[in-house]
Amino acid sequence: MSANRPAAVVVLAAGEGTRMKSATPKVLHSICGRSLVGHVVAAAGELAPEQLVVIVGHAREQVAAHLTEIDPAVRTAVQYEQNGTGHAVRMGLEELAREGVRPEGTVIVVCGDTPLLTGATLARLADVHAADGNAVTVLSAEVPDSTGYGRIVRDPATGAVTEIVEHKDATEAQRAIHEINSGVFAFDGELLADALGKVRTDNSQGEEYLTDVLGILREAGHRVGAAVAPDHREILGINNRVQLAEARRLLNERLLHEAMMSGVTVVDPATTWVDVTVTFEPDALVHPGTQLLGATHIATGAEVGPNCRLTDTAVGAGARVDNTVADSALIGERAAVGPFAYLRPGTKLGAKSKAGAYVEMKNAEVGEGTKVPHLSYVGDATIGEYTNIGAASVFVNYDGVNKHHTTIGSHCRTGSDNMFVAPVTIGDGAYTAAGSVITKDVPPGSLAVARGQQRNIEGWVARKRPGSAAAQAASSALQEHDGEQ
Repeated sequence: MSANRPAAVVVLAAGEGTRMKSATPKVLHSICGRSLVGHVVAAAGELAPEQLVVIVGHAREQVAAHLTEIDPAVRTAVQYEQNGTGHAVRMGLEELAREGVRPEGTVIVVCGDTPLLTGATLARLADVHAADGNAVTVLSAEVPDSTGYGRIVRDPATGAVTEIVEHKDATEAQRAIHEINSGVFAFDGELLADALGKVRTDNSQGEEYLTDVLGILREAGHRVGAAVAPDHREILGINNRVQLAEARRLLNERLLHEAMMSGVTVVDPATTWVDVTVTFEPDALVHPGTQLLGATHIATGAEVGPNCRLTDTAVGAGARVDNTVADSALIGERAAVGPFAYLRPGTKLGAKSKAGAYVEMKNAEVGEGTKVPHLSYVGDATIGEYTNIGAASVFVNYDGVNKHHTTIGSHCRTGSDNMFVAPVTIGDGAYTAAGSVITKDVPPGSLAVARGQQRNIEGWVARKRPGSAAAQAASSALQEHDGEQ
């Protein structure tokens, strides 16, 4: 990262973003687990600036509350009226001045709707700014199609930027230039503060343009330079839902590329989606149709997918998770989950345990080697080691008012179609019979049977359903049986 620590980074996030056609402020729309402005704040934070100021305006209370949540160290400044980018930066510097802070050194200005911008690129901007002794350094980009963008015009001899020409004002020769302005700048802080006071509003919008500062400083004899972004896609801004989706795809590709280069196998990147906060260990394997969200972690040798959605979930080494939804769960080493399992918050699966097909768990701790193979609900429970829970079991944890806890010991064998009516405890090594409704504690090593005695009423079908297919089948079976006697 850059050794040229900025005195301040100013993030412009005051606009309404009407083209999003949303009740949510544009900068609060999310991609890959962070808001747009959250991505920019994270990138800026990598430079460890002395001050980080976000300019808020539209829905300022909502945006400011979000910023406090993601980074309490961020300052906010209010632009009550959107009078241009120069005015927004001036509001930021004035807010710092009220706090007794006058930035001495580099001030970087970034847009709050550029989520693909990286800390490394901002660091490079700061380094070029310092190395070239510029008053202003523009972050530029070489794009395949520069139509509609402001062109960077350089002095052929020195490489200094002589002007930024908007597309509509450019000559044919200038329109052939593919280096464009990103709207991200590094300034000398003192020169910026002075120049902002000289910016005029005699333009078609009646606004204070930040780009006018470049002309003011250049006319005063100061050097204006440019630093080219390594990937032109980093500077993409978001103005509508189409661009939001495109940015999400690009960021997802970047994250998966980093994961694969670090030793993770992603079978089909096109159908795999991850958040920026997801972490992997080498030799993890991700199958198609998988979403990994939040603070999810996939350990070495773990295999996830296909068709999983894991949120804030840790998957242990060598575990296998198939066609599963998990939220705030802990899956132990070499555990097996799914297919079609649902692990809700508070689920903790021990090493070599199993939550099988159509199993739902919530606030449940399952010991090492214990299996809940299929068709069961386990809620508010603790299960010991190497126990087997029979199919179609339900942990009846809710009495309509309160949740209650069930405890099942180690090395237990519970029958299929059991109901465990909490609060209840099954001791170590105990068994329960199939079809039982367990309402009382079962001592260790006991067999619990809680079901009515079976009673067969012979001839019932013939009497109650005469002429039916069942009656005919029963009659044939009885005749065949009698003939064998």
